[in-house]
Parts: sequence; structure tokens; C-alpha cells
Amino acid sequence: MFTGKLKEIIVVEGKNDTAAVRRAVSADTLETGGDAVDETVLAAIKQAQARRGVIIMTDPDGAGERIRRIISQRVEGCKHAFLTREEATGKDGIGVEHASPEAIRRALSEVRSGTESEGNDEVTWGEYLDAGLAGGVRARRLRESMGRHLGIGYANARQFFRRIQMFRITRSEFREALIQAEKEEQGGTTTHHHPNP
Repeated sequence: MFTGKLKEIIVVEGKNDTAAVRRAVSADTLETGGDAVDETVLAAIKQAQARRGVIIMTDPDGAGERIRRIISQRVEGCKHAFLTREEATGKDGIGVEHASPEAIRRALSEVRSGTESEGNDEVTWGEYLDAGLAGGVRARRLRESMGRHLGIGYANARQFFRRIQMFRITRSEFREALIQAEKEEQGGTTTHHHPNP
């Protein structure tokens, strides 16, 4: 799947994340050095994006999401790779550093950018709420599962909706991921009774 060196530079949080990425693929990384992303780091990321392209791969936790958001707002056109919380959980916490080489390669093979599909086929907030993705434990489980199927990772209700918008997830992609998530919730049953097509 990944032969030779990755063209893009992968943005990670720290040295241990760099080590994990390099065990998985041949790539250059840029480290943010924690969650206080300063102007020097942002300038380096802008330069990297202009010259080679950037893939953001931060920890799937609150701090990692904050870093991803800051960089996305300040540097246009970044691509995003997402690890699930399960893939990134280790003995002493959650982070890219705990992910296996296979998990990192999977995340990089499903990279998303905010400019993939065109057309006006975006999921509305009403459709999102009707799907049961906000409020309660079930909503959290559905978002975790859908995030895995869509390759956009997990986030809280409002952030997850923004991500669906940012990556221009189409209605059909959204519905398909929702069906998969509901199947998983029902214990993997393959019979689904969706009256409306």
C-alpha cells in the first residue's frame, strides 16, 4: 500500500508520535510540541503545506481535536487522518504513540480533505438530529461507529456534525454509515427493517 516515502508531511503532537508513524511508514513529521500551537509551528506547517502538503494526525482526544481545529483554521487545504480511540489507547492514556503500525497505515489510507466532493448533497442539522446523533449514550456509540465507517474519527455531537460538513460527507455516505452503525448496535444482525428507501 505505502511504497517509498510519503509525499505529505504528517503533523503529530510529539516525539513518541513521530516514532510510531515511522514504524508504520516512511514519512517526515512535524511536531506541534503539545497543545499550545504557537506561531512558529503554524508557520512551519504553512510552509510544509505549500511545498508538500500536510496530513494532520493528532491524538483522538480533546487536546488532539483542539490542535486539529487550530491548524485547520489557520492553514488551508490540510488533509486529515483519524485513529479511533480504541486504536490509540495504551496503558498510560490515549495517543498516536500507542497505535499499531497497521492502525496508522489504515488511517493514512483513508485520509480525507475538506474539498473532496462537489455539489449540494450535504447532511442538514435536522437530518443529523433525526438520525439520533446528539444527546445520550446511544448517540455517542453511533458517532463512534459512524466515525469509523466514514474515516473521520470520533467527536462530540456538534464537532462531529461540523466534521461531516467539512469533509462534505454526502447524504448517501451518511445513510450507509448510519445503517452500518445501527447493525453493529443490534449485534451485527444483517437484516434491517428500514421502511423508507
